[in-house]
This record gives sequence, C-alpha cells and structure tokens, in this order.
Amino acid sequence: MKSLKKRPIQIYLEPEQDSLLELLAKKKGVSKASIVRSGLDKLFSELPTGEDPAMSLIGLGNSGKKDLAAKHDRYLVKYGKKRT
Repeated sequence: MKSLKKRPIQIYLEPEQDSLLELLAKKKGVSKASIVRSGLDKLFSELPTGEDPAMSLIGLGNSGKKDLAAKHDRYLVKYGKKRT
C-alpha cells in the first residue's frame, strides 16, 4: 500500500462553519480539506516564530529518551553537573 504524505485528522465544525466551508470549496472547485490546509498555512505564516529564539531550538537533536518531556529537569541537572 502506498504511504500517505498527508496525515488524516478529525475535527468538529459548527454546522454553519461546515456549510460555509462547503460553499467555498464548491466555488473554488477544490476540496474542503484543501481549504482547511490553506487556512492553516495562512495562520502559521502569521505566527511570530522568528521573534522567539526558543523556537529555533525545536528539533535540533534527538536524545533517544522517551521521557524527556516529562523528566527534562532531571536530565538538565544530571548533564549540567558533568560539565562543571
């Protein structure tokens, strides 16, 4: 089976949102999913990620630790002591 590049998600829309989305998709001749993706792209492009230095840290490395998010303070203390 061919793998999908896009990932499926499920969202819940208000009935009015769904109606408007359907009308817009028909008017433009594209799918509702395409309209949603375009809207998300626009939203993401407006985020001030370039102004936040912490955003540049995301994805810099792979620790291999599956509990890093939950135990990050412990790891910082452990590895911080080795450098001093």
